[in-house]
Amino acid sequence: MVNQKINCTKCIYYYITWDSSFPKGCKVYGFKSLNSPSILVKQSSGISCGKFTPK
Repeated sequence: MVNQKINCTKCIYYYITWDSSFPKGCKVYGFKSLNSPSILVKQSSGISCGKFTPK
């Protein structure tokens, strides 16, 4: 999955937060984001999320 687009909503680690500024979260990486968490992972590391686990 190195260069594939990840759909976080289909991952077991994805969750919706109560924080309206950062409504999308990732339990495995432990952060909240305005955009899809996989986008933040890609921007930070340069590679697609390696922890994606389908529901």
